[in-house]
Amino acid sequence: MKKILVTGFDPFGGEPINPALEAVNLLSGKEISGYEVVTREIPTVFGKAIDSLTGAIDEINPAIVICVGQAGGRSTITPERIAINVDDASITDNENNQPIDEEIVQEGPAAYFSKLPIKAMVKKMNENGIPASISNSAGTFVCNHIFYGLMNYLDTSKKDIRGGFIHIPFLPEQIVRNPGQPSMSLELIVKGLELSIEAAVSNDTDIVEGGGEVS
Repeated sequence: MKKILVTGFDPFGGEPINPALEAVNLLSGKEISGYEVVTREIPTVFGKAIDSLTGAIDEINPAIVICVGQAGGRSTITPERIAINVDDASITDNENNQPIDEEIVQEGPAAYFSKLPIKAMVKKMNENGIPASISNSAGTFVCNHIFYGLMNYLDTSKKDIRGGFIHIPFLPEQIVRNPGQPSMSLELIVKGLELSIEAAVSNDTDIVEGGGEVS
């Protein structure tokens, strides 16, 4: 059976939990659209995150890779469109690293686009009652770091693998520490990720549909 690798980060920034890891753990071992979901925990550490991910890819040889991360302040599940070649951390990672204006890959491309059908994923989630939207910025912390590292690895290794990144909101229990921020239940997040996987499997290329922003 073909495999899909789904990863989630460990807690960071003083949070006792990370909704990405909580949701990913609940996907482990599931069969979705004929694919087995294999999951891995990723350290929220610059450098080590990419090493952990690429090691898992080499071990599992998945057809699709989806990295998942927390985006506190967002109210929807947001597949990311683009990863940029810069680390610019406003806080330290879990090993007290705080790179400022550093390239992730020296002399690498300025950016990579996701290889996932992000518009099809958003449409499928919204049609099933899961709030979702496209994001055009994965930030400059470890989420963007691993997203760029994934896409660079797939590009340079020439592996026949599609991959990308999805951000998810806080869980309701995190709002005690983050008052006034939006949240989403773990049940809805897991369902949204399952629907995203279904869309990724059934769409080799993305649909043509409006999903941009006016800023």
